[in-house]
Amino acid sequence: MFSKHVTKDISAYCQGELSSEESKHFAEHIISCVKCRTEFEEIKFGIKLAEQLPQLSAPDSLWHEVDGLLGKDVSPVRVVSWRRRVAIAAAVVVVFSIGVLLIYNGRTATGWQVTRLQGAPRIGSETISSRGSLAVGQWLETDGNSRAQIAVGTIGNVEIDPNTRVRLIATQPTEHRLELERGKMSARIWAPPRLFFVDTPSAVAADLGCEYTLEVNDKGAGRLSVTSGWVALQTKDRESIVPAGASCETELGKGPGTPYFDDSTPEFKNALRDVDKAGSGTAALALLLSQSRPRDTLTLYHLLPRVNEEDRVRVYEKMIGLVRPPDGVTREGVVKLDQRMLQQWRYSLETLWGPGGKGVPKNTKEWKFFKKWKDAGNKSR
Repeated sequence: MFSKHVTKDISAYCQGELSSEESKHFAEHIISCVKCRTEFEEIKFGIKLAEQLPQLSAPDSLWHEVDGLLGKDVSPVRVVSWRRRVAIAAAVVVVFSIGVLLIYNGRTATGWQVTRLQGAPRIGSETISSRGSLAVGQWLETDGNSRAQIAVGTIGNVEIDPNTRVRLIATQPTEHRLELERGKMSARIWAPPRLFFVDTPSAVAADLGCEYTLEVNDKGAGRLSVTSGWVALQTKDRESIVPAGASCETELGKGPGTPYFDDSTPEFKNALRDVDKAGSGTAALALLLSQSRPRDTLTLYHLLPRVNEEDRVRVYEKMIGLVRPPDGVTREGVVKLDQRMLQQWRYSLETLWGPGGKGVPKNTKEWKFFKKWKDAGNKSR
């Protein structure tokens, strides 16, 4: 199916050696190709393990043991003791891990390039005249008349609106992370899923290959709006999946709310805010259900674990009236929040939620991106 795999470019991609166009091509291929994506994930996992290892020197006794073994003429029939084999393996792991850390830490220590778009944005206390470099731990801040653009390595860019404060948390082959303390930013990322993250006071936005805007007000509450692809808004115990054309609000101390499509009726949106605020047992839920379309199963699906059992039955009944569930998904299982069953239902609904679910013509850019994302997800499950 694929005439040219990109496995030979994985190292260059991780080290930031590809151009923006090459990185975009790499990311699009990774999303579509299970073989290349699997190898990329294995390498990324190995780097993460190496990053967590302490950079300690091997004990002298270990090196003496290795030197002794290397200096001897070992015949093919000679059996090396298991202790010596373990010692050799441990030495190789230590040397390799430290080498990986030195290579990748050196590659990512330079920070991200910042371009002034308007006014006088600042990195720390220094005003950017034209271009600057944002290092790990530094804050970028704009006033009411300033805007800036950050190049996220070679995987995309982020535009910073006026009155915004962001900080670079990490830039590594396995993770690029910003913190948005307040204000508004717009991200355009062409990377494999869950490589770019944005921390906010009330949730973490995990990129799944997309374009989106993210806002945070002075109270720490936020709003995510996705224009292409998908984004996951998450906390330790809650996650909301937001596709293109949908939004999700977050609240300090509560985390992500329930996602909804932007073309939903005003009555639907107001009822959802009331349900998110009050929880179960409200008249707002009845209004929400009455206003729901088949595509609004995005909202209803996310509500299932967030309401009580009685209301969960009402949500379930509305969902099956809108969209027939796949074989194996039962009322009893959904009401009991059987995770396997819920995931099966979600996978079948994603096609409805993505581009093409409401009149988006096939073979458009948005449809092709969604089809790649959906096909890749099905093959990896």
